[in-house]
Amino acid sequence: MTDRITMVEAVNLALDHAMKKDTDVVLLGEDIGVNGGVFRATEGLRNKYGFRRVMDTPLAETMIAGVAIGMAAQGLKPVAEIQFMGFIFPAMEQLICHAARMRNRTRGRLSCPLVLRAPFGGGIHAPEHHSESVEALFAHIPGLRVVIPSSPIRAYGLLMSAIKDPDPIIFLEPKRIYRAVRQQVDSSTRALPLDTCFTLKAGCDISLITWGASVRETKEAGSELEKHGISAEIIDVATIQPLDIDTILTSVRKTGRCVIIHEACKSFGVGAEISAQINEKVFDMLKAPVARVTGFDTTMPYYRMEHHFIPAVDDIVKAAVQLLTYN
Repeated sequence: MTDRITMVEAVNLALDHAMKKDTDVVLLGEDIGVNGGVFRATEGLRNKYGFRRVMDTPLAETMIAGVAIGMAAQGLKPVAEIQFMGFIFPAMEQLICHAARMRNRTRGRLSCPLVLRAPFGGGIHAPEHHSESVEALFAHIPGLRVVIPSSPIRAYGLLMSAIKDPDPIIFLEPKRIYRAVRQQVDSSTRALPLDTCFTLKAGCDISLITWGASVRETKEAGSELEKHGISAEIIDVATIQPLDIDTILTSVRKTGRCVIIHEACKSFGVGAEISAQINEKVFDMLKAPVARVTGFDTTMPYYRMEHHFIPAVDDIVKAAVQLLTYN
């Protein structure tokens, strides 16, 4: 039994266990070998599995994605790391035009069992291009699955399932909670299903829908609402593409009210898609309009201002109370 560990340690543990069980699992990325990655997610794995399975690459995201796709097409199971999500844009051509289309292009002859890991989101006082939350860009692409863990248990269980999956997965790790939460995780911890929302707390008055780092503030908001006699159901979306909309709709049918919380910009985002589907499918069950508490339609500001950008507990509570008093 291991000690309670952080999310970044859970990622490391999942990679270790996957590599131990399957010699086709290989890692590649910038500084992941000798240094163990900028956040130490791959620390110790180079010494354990050797340079042929834990490969340092040049600073070349297009190459990282392209090589990983080639490996996947030939039977390996690469787990590639993009050091920060803000550096992922050069890799998008490879991911969109090749990884996402491999199964369709070859009529099922080839698949692309690739996991592309990337730390994302703000809250760590990082410089420019280190705090992006652009998950909606990948969620829009047919053939790509987008998974976002919210805790050490989620990170371990979802990454184990992602590595086993035969198709490409964008695995986004919210770095501001890399070391903020500890949970009991060990080799007996089970893999978790992809494409599934997780209900973290049952409630009957309002549904709070969120994912990634915002789960933390949402749970705190739920506790604050409970002090005032408000029962909030909290749902961690976890896999935003494909979206488990049925779990969300079941919750909204029960509560009649919904707040969607995410750190990414408000316009054209995943929250907008969830809101649209709620309005299309359960409009007659709503007691108030769907609300969104999100980041702003601006670039993530530098560290002195980033706390104004990231949705806070008070923002979520205020939005919930407004819906509960709507008439």
